[in-house]
Amino acid sequence: MSAVVGTQHLRRPAVFALQTLTVAACYFAAGRLGLLRELGEGAMVTLSPIWPPTGVAVACLLRYGLRVWLGITLGVLFVVMSIAAPQPAVIGTLVGNTVAPVCAYLMLRRVGFRTSLARLRDGLALVFLGALGAMLISATAGAGLLVLTGKLTADGFWPVWLVWWVGDAMGVLLVTPVLLLAFGARGPLDLSRWKEAAGLILATCAVVPAAARSELGLLFLIYPLLIWAALRFLLAGSMLCALLASVMATVEATDHAGPFIHLSAVEGMIKLQAFNGSLALTALLLSAVITEQRNTRQSVERACDELMEVLGHLTAGESAPPRPLPVAGPAAGTDPQFHKGSITDWPTSGRSPG
Repeated sequence: MSAVVGTQHLRRPAVFALQTLTVAACYFAAGRLGLLRELGEGAMVTLSPIWPPTGVAVACLLRYGLRVWLGITLGVLFVVMSIAAPQPAVIGTLVGNTVAPVCAYLMLRRVGFRTSLARLRDGLALVFLGALGAMLISATAGAGLLVLTGKLTADGFWPVWLVWWVGDAMGVLLVTPVLLLAFGARGPLDLSRWKEAAGLILATCAVVPAAARSELGLLFLIYPLLIWAALRFLLAGSMLCALLASVMATVEATDHAGPFIHLSAVEGMIKLQAFNGSLALTALLLSAVITEQRNTRQSVERACDELMEVLGHLTAGESAPPRPLPVAGPAAGTDPQFHKGSITDWPTSGRSPG
């Protein structure tokens, strides 16, 4: 017995250490991926229009709880060390990029957030609390400490703050739902509509790159595909379509190509972030509304089936012949068979019926 208890005590720290290192590695990998595309120069060189590590951090917190916060901090430190030598301004990045996902997790848990994202309120909570609200902390802490340490001028605070905030928010809106779907996947895939899924994938792979690279401003052609994906494949289809479109648009914007070719850096940033934000909001909220309505319809159908079953049992009970009542003394006069019986049906009590 003591050996079993000792093994359990050793297993818990080992599991904690493994989770921490796994979260840190995933954060670092997502950070290196986000740094492939950057906006601006100078102090903005490490700012990405989409910052995937923030979405990874929020998803891991929603999946495993607060115990993975240390892994997030280590991941932030690894990403910063891969860019430059640690400096005092790194403290703001470490604190902000750790506290912001933790606050997002706490606020989402406070309002009863469900990781299935099957309700409209879950989508709204992720947008306004997890993304737009909580990420104010990371942007303010990071840009503010850059100003305090002299790495950034006061005039450059708001541009850096805006890119930082929107990049973190886009990471939550685009990456967190996809990871939550991956965490919640159970059982074999439903391949009953594989032909339609293949058609949607082919159409997305053809339309999204063409719309993103065209100088005519054809990004709006992506929305019919997004609606198709949400209607037929719910959150999984719409978010994957939105993620692909957002990545393609980000590539074109950072290369100053496609619809961003004649725009300045600020104009390109505004257009890109407006497109990414509207795309993520449409995919997330539309799929949440459709899923909620579908669940409501299924609940109503189940209730109707149960009601029909109950009515069937009641109808079957009325059509069955009535069970005869027991004959007991003078009260038998109330029984219809009383008037049809013979005198032998009367109880022998020493008195005649008359």
